[in-house]
Parts: sequence; structure tokens; C-alpha cells
Amino acid sequence: MRTYYCLSVFIWTYMFHTVDAIPLQEKANSDLPSKRAVDLTKDDGKMLRRTKRGWMWNQFFLLEEYTGTDTQYVGKLHTDQDKGDGNLKYILTGDGAGSLFVIDENTGDIHAAKKLDREEKSLYILRAKAIDRKTGRQVEPESEFIIKIHDINDNEPKFTKDLYTASVPEMSGVGTSVIQVTATDADDANYGNSAKVVYSILQGQPYFSVDPESGIIKTALPDMSRENREQYQVVIQAKDMGGQMGGLSGTTTVNITLTDVNNNPPRFPQSTYQFHSPESVPLGTHLGRIKANDPDVGENAEMEYSIAEGDGADMFDVITDKNTQEGIITVKQNLDFENKMLYTLRVDASNTHPDPRFLHLGPFKDTAVVKISVEDVDEPPVFSKLFYLIEVDEDVKEGSIIGQVTAYDPDAMNNLIKYSIDRHTDMDRIFSIHSENGSIFTLKPLDRESSPWHNITITATEINNSKQSSHIPVFIRILDINDHAPEFAMYYETFVCENAKPGQLIQTVSVMDKDDPPRGHKFFFEPVPEFPLNPNFTIVDNKDNTAGIMTRKDGYSRNKMSTYLLPILIFDNDYPIQSSTGTLTIRVCACDNQGNMRSCNAEALVLSAGLSTGALIAILLCVIILLVLVVLFAALKRQRKKEPLIISKDDVRDNIVTYNDEGGGEEDTQAFDIGTLRNPEAREDSKLRRDVMPETIFQIRRTVPLWENIDVQDFIHRRLKENDSDPSAPPYDSLATYAYEGNDSIADSLSSLESLTADCNQDYDYLSDWGPRFKKLADMYGGDDSDRD
Repeated sequence: MRTYYCLSVFIWTYMFHTVDAIPLQEKANSDLPSKRAVDLTKDDGKMLRRTKRGWMWNQFFLLEEYTGTDTQYVGKLHTDQDKGDGNLKYILTGDGAGSLFVIDENTGDIHAAKKLDREEKSLYILRAKAIDRKTGRQVEPESEFIIKIHDINDNEPKFTKDLYTASVPEMSGVGTSVIQVTATDADDANYGNSAKVVYSILQGQPYFSVDPESGIIKTALPDMSRENREQYQVVIQAKDMGGQMGGLSGTTTVNITLTDVNNNPPRFPQSTYQFHSPESVPLGTHLGRIKANDPDVGENAEMEYSIAEGDGADMFDVITDKNTQEGIITVKQNLDFENKMLYTLRVDASNTHPDPRFLHLGPFKDTAVVKISVEDVDEPPVFSKLFYLIEVDEDVKEGSIIGQVTAYDPDAMNNLIKYSIDRHTDMDRIFSIHSENGSIFTLKPLDRESSPWHNITITATEINNSKQSSHIPVFIRILDINDHAPEFAMYYETFVCENAKPGQLIQTVSVMDKDDPPRGHKFFFEPVPEFPLNPNFTIVDNKDNTAGIMTRKDGYSRNKMSTYLLPILIFDNDYPIQSSTGTLTIRVCACDNQGNMRSCNAEALVLSAGLSTGALIAILLCVIILLVLVVLFAALKRQRKKEPLIISKDDVRDNIVTYNDEGGGEEDTQAFDIGTLRNPEAREDSKLRRDVMPETIFQIRRTVPLWENIDVQDFIHRRLKENDSDPSAPPYDSLATYAYEGNDSIADSLSSLESLTADCNQDYDYLSDWGPRFKKLADMYGGDDSDRD
């Protein structure tokens, strides 16, 4: 610092000598703004005159970090107006005036009162005044000047970080960039070499190097291995003054990590592994673990295990544990000690992410031998199937064998097996099993409609060791037999309008069948054979398992017939054919013109006319008059004397009247034919006298089927009319009965008396096909000729 102080004194002495030699005109043209001083004359009216500026300074220089005992001299202010008589006073204002910089007001000498630091402030702007002490006026205009602080090398280089962290892949080539470090110097870079920094490596050789100008750290050795050494600590120095002697320096630390690459294949620590397994282990059981070592880490150490070859490749499998990178040996198929006791496997371990740059080093996998010994255990019986499916018809007889299960002892002892049914699965005891051969048979009848499936469990147990048992499910499917007749699907409330027309559909019926034929249901609808023709309704088979009921005549009457019963024969097409007769109840109802039902009761017929009050009163009056007439007629009849029909002295109640009229027997054709009252087909066009021989004994009449006849009510009314018009009928009330027998049987007469075929030519063998009811006739007429003779 003593050298710097002497140098500064020399510089300031030279500057002041130069300033004194500069003409005033050149000083006026300096960088500082020039100001003019105006001198006013006395009141003599003369023009103003410009005077030249007398300041003799422009800029001062001062070294930083002054360490002397006295104040540091900066410079001197002087004006040519100063005559040296002490009449002028110098005043200093601006940055640091009075505190950092002080001025002698008499001489204008400026001194630095404190040590200055360029890094804190590199220049100061001050203002100077020269004032006349007597008048207090400025003899020079106020002007600015600069004090500039010259730099010295007092700051060492500093790095942006105290500690750097970097990484570089292992096996990198020489000169691979790792990281760049940066140091800065607070000294003035434009003044000397104080801020020129040079980098060098103090620690970390020979592995790394640093560029002296840029600070980039690079690898210095080839093929550095992470497995040998992973962490490096490098110390970098930054020195100013271009690295020359006397320069200041700073250091930083760089921690460098070698990152892993997949340059190592997996290796098994041993060549052979030995495991043991009981033969009864379930599939998927873990028998043991093997592991290959890989010095790499992370993704580069991931590996996959596989079975390369061996006699147990089909029996075992190996899976990879991704967390531990181990190979787990598992059971793939059931083991059998009696079949094979020892298996040998070759297991490979290979990297899943190989690096192509290092494939030249060799295959990235290793192989180990795994031997597995199977141990014998006492095993339960084994069934020949995993499950059994048995199909049986529902009409099978009780005690019939429907299927069989078989099981065997897999052990070398080959113990005997007994079979049983788990009764929890057959609570109703429908099935049973033979304990020795496993034959399943029925104990009760089967019904598919109630239970189409039966799922039972069969148990096979070793006779010598009851603890060894196995279970097997048996699914029994009941096959359908056509044993149910079809029937109406629902109850039909059918009606027909009184004003119905022929061919009108009044009802569509459908049927249901509990059976389930494999080809689906097919139903047929027909009239019952006893009544093939119905004059009122027709059954139409729609060929889609439904039938339509159609009207057959024009108009129906509730007064004559309020309800019709229509029997329908329904049968299916399965074998054996099942049929049933469903009766449809058809009511006769009053309907409007659109066919909507209004009423179906006979009593409602009167109410439906909608009689008015006057009409009802008129009807009531007529009824009263009719009753009065009946009473009068009865009174007159009591007064009239009548001759009795039978004249007898005795009371008719005490005598028996006999009629000795026998008739002429079979030859008497004039006798009264009682069949006239029994057969409605005997329609007489004219009354015939019983005592007169008719012209034609046998009259040919048209045979009218039963269903085309009039109903019973019309028949009775007609017979009543005929009886009323008969002149031979008694005048008193009598009971006339009419037995209504109906048409002849469609089977005709079974008597052979009316047969036109000779007995010798008649063949009665067909009677044997008519069933057990005609067995007697078949024996009588269908036997040998000797029997008939």
C-alpha cells in the first residue's frame, strides 16, 4: 500500500501540473457544461461583458482501500479569481461531501476522510462553489466534477455454488462433458487483470479434467466402471490475475456420480438347485426360489426367468418376482410319485433391457439346473371324470340303473373303494348307489315337470382308511316323456251376440302342455267324435297352436238357449299322443251394433227395452184385468153342473177301472205307435185314424241329424199343440209325457239279426283288436269253426 500511495501522489502531482498548463479557453470546452459569469458595470450605461470561467479542474482519481494513517489527498480546487488574500471561500456539495470528502475552504484542498471501496461505489459526483466572503456572492458559477475510484485486486473469484452435483454414465469415453462451473470476480474487468479468472483442478485427477477458460469438467479416463467406484469428489480452483503469481483464488466442490448402464449379464451364484415336493400339492404351489446376481441396478438389473429344457418342462413353470428379481418354481400339473419321482429342469435368467452397445461382451443370460424330488403321500381316491352327467327318461321304473361312477386309489397300495351318496344333496332319497361298483339306481318315480334336474354328490372312500375320501358332482337330467295332455291355457269367458252373423269369430283359444318336447309343441283342435257337426259353432284350427270359435248360424236367442257348451278335442303330436277335451261355455248376450256386450241375463231382456212409466202402468192394468177374468171364470165353473165322464153308481175313488184292450201283437199294425213320442224324427204331415188302414205302412222320411233338429222346447210346444187339437183327447186336464230319446247311435245296431251277410262268410277276427271290453265277443265269434258248430 505504501507503493500505491507514492504512485497516487505522483499521478496527482502530474495532473495538477497539467491543469495549470492548460489554457483557460480549452478548459471552457471541456466535458463539463460551460457556464457564463456576467459582470454588471456601474450606472454608466455601458454594455455587459462576458468573463471567462476560472475553474481549473475536471475530474479527480482516487485509489480504493487506502490504509494510511493520514487522510488521503484527493486534489485542489482553484479559481483565477482567488488573489491569495483569503477573501474567497470554497464550498463542496454532492455525493459524500462533508462525510467522505472534506475541503479546506480557504485553500480548496480536498481530502478523503474514510477508506473507499470501488465495489460499493465506483464514482462520486460533487459540486463546487467559490464565494466572496465579504459579499457572499459566487465569483464562479457552481460546477460539477467527478471523483472516480481506481480499482485494486482486492476481491477473490467466487463460484456461483459452493457445492455442485453432477452425473455421467459409466463406461463413457475420454472428454465426455460432465458439468460446467462458473466463478465471478468483483474487481473491475476493464482495469488490469484483476477480474480475469482461470480454472484448474485441485482434486479428482486422473479421472476428470477442467477447461481453464470455460470451467467445463470432462472425463479423463476411459471405461470407468460404476461397479468399481460410483462416487467421485472433484475440487475446482478459480484464480484471478490470469492465474499469475499474487492473484487471488476461490474453490468449489463437485460431487460426480457414475450412472449405471447395462454392461453386466446376470450370473447364478450356484449351478444346481435342489427342491422337494409332495405329490399331493395343488396346482400353482411355489416350490422354491432361485436368483441370479446382476451388478447393474434399476432397469438394467431387471431379468426374466424361463425353463429352457428338461424332462419336467411340462410339469413345472417358473415366474419372475418383479420386486426381488427372483425366479419362483411352481407346479404346473399334478404330480404322481408312482409315475415319476425326480425331475430335472434347466432355467435361464436373461436381462429384459439389454444395451446394444455392450452386446459384443457376450450373451446377457445365465443357466442353472433345478432338480425336483417328488415325495410319496397317501392320496384319496381319484374319479375317472371331473363330473358326471346322466340323462334318464322320466318314466323309468323304480330300481332301474341309470349310470355308474368309477374311482381308484392312486397309491401303490391300491386300496378298495366304497361309494356312497351325500344325503344332504338327496334329501328325498330318490337315488341310491351300489357301494362296490358305483352303479346309481332310482328309488322313487321321476317327474320332469316337478324336478327336471337332480344334482347329487357321490363320495368315494378307501375301505382301509376312511379319512381318505373324494367327492364328485353328478348331474342327473330328467328327459321328458309325453305324459301330460294339453289343456286350455286359461279359463275363457266367451259370449256370442244375439245378432251375430254366420262366420263371426267370437273367441280364440290357446292351450298349454307341461311337457317339453325337443321339437316344440304342436297342438290340434277338433270337435269331439260324439258330436262331429255342431249347428251353432265351428272350430277352426289356426295351425299356430290356437283355434278360433266361429258362429255357424244367423242369430241367437237368450230366451230359447242362454248358454251353449262346446266340447273341443285337443291333442298333441308327440309320442304317445296325449289328448283332452276342453269344454267352452258360451253365453248368449245382448250386444250393440258394434258387437259390444250389454247384458247376458234373461231378466235383463225386459229391462233392456227401456219401458216408460206409462207402459209399465198399462201392463200392470192388463195383469189385474186378467186376474179378475180368471176369478170370474172360476166362479162360473163352480156353478155349472157337469156330467161325469164315467157314469157309475159308485165313487170313482173306490173302484178300479179296467181296460181290456190288448192289441194285436207284432202283426197289429193299426195299434198306436208309441215310438212317435220317442223319436223326434217321426214328423207327421197329417193325422191318421187308428181304425183305418193307412195307404202306406212304411213312410220314407228324411233323416235329420240330431244337431239340426229343433231344441227340446220347440219339440214340447209342437207336441202340446198337437194334443190340444186332437178331438179324441179328454176335455179335462191330463198329464201328457213325452220321452225325448234322441237320434240313433252312430255305431248302429250290433245285432247280427239285421245283417245281410251270411254267417259263414262273416270274419270276426277284428274283434280282438277292439280291446279287453270285446274279449267275450271275440271268443264267441272269432274262434275256430268247431267252436261255432
